[in-house]
Amino acid sequence: MPESWRNPLRDKRDKRMPRIAGPCSVVIFGVTGDLARKKLMPAIYDLANRGLLPPSFALVGFARRDWADEDFGEVVYEAVKKHARTPFRQEVWDRLAEGFRFVQGTFDDDASFDRLSETLEKLDAERGTGGNHAFYLSIPPNAFPVVCEQLQRSGLARQKDHSWSRVVIEKPFGHDLASARELNAVVNSVFPEESVFRIDHYLGKETVQNILALRFANELYEPVWNAHYVDHVQITMAEDIGLGGRAGYYDGIGAARDVIQNHLIQLLALTAMEEPVNFSPHELQAEKIKVLSATRPLQPLDQTTARGQYAAGWQGSEKVPGLLEEGGFAHDSVTETFAAITLEVDTRRWAGVPFFLRTGKRLPRRVTEVALVFKRAPHLPFDSTMTEELGKNALVIRIQPDEGITMRFGSKVPGSAMEVRDVNMDFSYGSAFAEDSPEAYERLILDVLLGEPSLFPVNAEVELSWEILDPVLDNWSAQGRPEPYESGTWGPPSAYDMVHLLDREWRRP
Repeated sequence: MPESWRNPLRDKRDKRMPRIAGPCSVVIFGVTGDLARKKLMPAIYDLANRGLLPPSFALVGFARRDWADEDFGEVVYEAVKKHARTPFRQEVWDRLAEGFRFVQGTFDDDASFDRLSETLEKLDAERGTGGNHAFYLSIPPNAFPVVCEQLQRSGLARQKDHSWSRVVIEKPFGHDLASARELNAVVNSVFPEESVFRIDHYLGKETVQNILALRFANELYEPVWNAHYVDHVQITMAEDIGLGGRAGYYDGIGAARDVIQNHLIQLLALTAMEEPVNFSPHELQAEKIKVLSATRPLQPLDQTTARGQYAAGWQGSEKVPGLLEEGGFAHDSVTETFAAITLEVDTRRWAGVPFFLRTGKRLPRRVTEVALVFKRAPHLPFDSTMTEELGKNALVIRIQPDEGITMRFGSKVPGSAMEVRDVNMDFSYGSAFAEDSPEAYERLILDVLLGEPSLFPVNAEVELSWEILDPVLDNWSAQGRPEPYESGTWGPPSAYDMVHLLDREWRRP
């Protein structure tokens, strides 16, 4: 069709059509774990319920349990009924359940992976999955190498003509730069980088992606999104829960490795990056890599970072124990449950603007936000009494739980006097759109099946984030124990000292 004959309205309509995955299967390793039950299985059902999975789709579970296919189906059913976001529809379930299979085995057993290979071959023939297979490694990182080697040995990792084989890896991506590089080398020896999808579920959240829309689809914000107007940036992920029952995963990892290295540094990259040429995966990743290459912790680390460990206290009206009193943690554990760092981004846009990142357990409330705090007006033509309660303007992107955007600015108080106080103007996803936001894993699993890598960190991003964090971790390891803080408070005193050092204050989210 000649270019001049094309209908632009039709092109726009086509772009808004839902993206539907082609024939494929998903194999979940670690199918008995919490992540599979609470997130992965419900997300797959929700995708099917929204019509985004093809009729020729299969879900395969791999575990040591002595289950038949029907037993696995019951496990999926219970997970869907309890955790799915969309309503249960029997006709959707019946169609989806036809593609359920289970393979009993262990990671180091060749015969188990041979059975898996046979199962997938049968699904290709019976369900028409087309030789397209995604392997979801919902397992501890120390098991990644053996599973990848087994996938290679059995031929399952081989990229065949007109079909694909992809691997999905959950965090943590190593525990420092050296281990991350080693892990990347192992995975890439089996799967090419374009077939590796490293899950950071925060990047699948609608409000995280809205950072890009807010910045680059509007002329209102980008002109002031720089060091001329922004005083500092605060990125916070706070949780009000403790770690009871999670010692096996969390002890020895800590808040910085668990959250800052991936979630918060990725939020920083989206906040600080330059506008990409377009939103293709390559261009988006290139801009994130550029800004992470220019990011480093502010010195001296003894004064610009803080770590803590929650002690007993009050979480609302409930008396809660400290970390060292909870089961599974040694009485001399040095695992931090609160971490805060100060970063600087050495680019023309952000020179001189501190980025404060913090995360913690047993804080007063659950909240994740990115706050750009602006400089004060250079001149206020008011008496000091008129503006004594006036703070700095702020633009706050609320990631969870109340997804939206808040603008804080000064406004005149009604009355005869000229008195200015801070007010908020809110945008809320829940009230602005009729449709509920998809769960992050829905978006990310669909992107894996479509081969769309925009929201997945590549090798360079993972390694750069460890380069940023490693000096902080090395400094902390030489300092002994984390500082205790009372449960239900906003962290240890050193967290306040690090921002006071630069004449700033933490926001109260």
